[in-house]
Amino acid sequence: MAKLSEILKRRSPLLNMLTPETPVADAVRIMNERQVGAVLIGESGHLVGIFSERDLLRRVVAPGLPVQSTPLREVMTRSLITAEPGEDRMSAIRKMHRAGCRHLPIAVGDELIDTVSIRDLLFAEIEEREGEIEELKRYIQGQ
Repeated sequence: MAKLSEILKRRSPLLNMLTPETPVADAVRIMNERQVGAVLIGESGHLVGIFSERDLLRRVVAPGLPVQSTPLREVMTRSLITAEPGEDRMSAIRKMHRAGCRHLPIAVGDELIDTVSIRDLLFAEIEEREGEIEELKRYIQGQ
């Protein structure tokens, strides 16, 4: 089972950190430009929240809040879960399932190092399974 650290090595870190006072419109622009589904919210060097596409729909668009003037502080998700690089993929998937989220900050102690999405984890799973299938095919064919 792949560790999160192995998954993270395959790409550049995805640390999109904004402040709680950042307007929603700026967060949406950054998410669009960087093609990510969430940004992290930090204050005084500490992770205090996350703002995702789901937060945008449920907490901004649905109630009709103005995106230009609404700060992330008012609409971010505050109850955060994190994972450590040494955790395995399934542990991270279980955490995300229990929390009902699709983005998971990765930290070592208090130091935030990256973020993974459920998509990252599922693609890693598919890649691992494809490798196992190829090994089985070679074994069956006597290679």
